Amino acid sequence: MSRFFVEPEQISGEMIYMTDTDDIKHLSKVLRLTEGDFIDVSDTKEYEYHCEILEISRDEVKLQIHDKQNFAKEPKLKVTLYQGVPKQGKMETIIQKNVELGINKIVPVFTKRCVVTDSRGNYGKKIQRYQKISAEAVKQCKRGIIPEVTDAITFKEMVAQSVAEHDLVLFLFEDEQETTIKRVLRQKQAEATASGGSIETVALLIGPEGGFAAEEAEAIMEAGACCATLGKTILRTETAGMAALSMVMYELEL
Repeated sequence: MSRFFVEPEQISGEMIYMTDTDDIKHLSKVLRLTEGDFIDVSDTKEYEYHCEILEISRDEVKLQIHDKQNFAKEPKLKVTLYQGVPKQGKMETIIQKNVELGINKIVPVFTKRCVVTDSRGNYGKKIQRYQKISAEAVKQCKRGIIPEVTDAITFKEMVAQSVAEHDLVLFLFEDEQETTIKRVLRQKQAEATASGGSIETVALLIGPEGGFAAEEAEAIMEAGACCATLGKTILRTETAGMAALSMVMYELEL
């Protein structure tokens, strides 16, 4: 079943009005759907709808809602990936695979060892492309929201933001030898349960190809992040986030 996304204001009573020209073209020309066919639609906020196509025109697709449900495949746990900006091409893979695994938001971060820099201020132009990749991945795995890929931020901004906005901040560090991510997750989950609460938001801090510099690692730990290892092997930056997210989802979501 094909899935499309609309804004809440495009929903009126029992009707939905799709106006995105790319979606209309994909629906009518690629999928060759027509009046009487059914599609799934998400409002990107809370609900998903099972709809019948009533009318297709060049500028609009008119849909009738047959069923409305809360998101069935959207994780309750909100995980943000703070990703040290990697070399060209790797970011697209990082976005695609982490979206499939359930990430809520991806934040590119410029750190000391990033090979790619933003000296000309052009990195922001890539965000539109990255957001499109996120949307395409969502349609494939039929999630309810399109995870946001934000504008890139600085290392200092990452430290302040991650600690302020998340219940748990996981700093995955290749130099850590003793503390495993499993131990941290189970300990923090037990502490949250004992206090009558739960972990609802998690930040994952992943460095670029060269990892975090020593002074950066020190600053992260001083800010209160939990330092952990993903295992005995050194993972590529495009692999580390996916591995960490899978472990977090296993322990805290599934």
